[in-house]
Amino acid sequence: MDIVLIGGLWLDGSAWDEVMPELRALGHRPVPVTLPGQGDGSVSATLDDQVATVLAAVDAAPGRPLVVGHSAASTLAWLAADARPERVAKVALVGGFPAADGDRYADFFEVKGGVMPFPGWGPFEGPDSADLDEEARLRFEAAAIPVPEGVAKGLVRLTDERRYDVPVVLVCPEYTPAQAREWLDAGDLPELARARHVDLVDIDSGHWPMITRPAELARLLAAV
Repeated sequence: MDIVLIGGLWLDGSAWDEVMPELRALGHRPVPVTLPGQGDGSVSATLDDQVATVLAAVDAAPGRPLVVGHSAASTLAWLAADARPERVAKVALVGGFPAADGDRYADFFEVKGGVMPFPGWGPFEGPDSADLDEEARLRFEAAAIPVPEGVAKGLVRLTDERRYDVPVVLVCPEYTPAQAREWLDAGDLPELARARHVDLVDIDSGHWPMITRPAELARLLAAV
């Protein structure tokens, strides 16, 4: 099966470099996506540009792919399900949840000079980054790509309710499946609360399991 891999903020397709060999060994074809503005050098990219790139990867798959979104890119994976509900076999969301229609995509941190740079580790201290050693943190910082303002502040537009029929798997890293279930039941995740098939799986990691637990993450995605 083709597995479309979409990294979160500040990441390009190389974020999945250690996951891909494991997926291949398990019989799948990983398709890492380098998003406009997050790997191609464009600072004028928009959210629509990123959605179009994800859809191109979905459309190029010979069958119905699994679409994996990490962190904020969980919304990109969900937008793919919205735009191609008949083409996406399943969506896996790693450490993130889809934004609702009309929300800003990722307006989380200060924008400087038209881009949203990595803000440092302060906002991620605790469970998010607990399993990243100093070397891994330095590598992440060196590779982090500022996100164009047109992406971060882009408006999410969802139009096809058939997306709720696409099965979803929540991969829970820095929080537990029990916590995610509480948020679902409380209505804190409105898009997923309406999804008809939602499974939750645990991974013992921080927010970036593709860095700290690549083999385990690959096994979970293959099992999905």
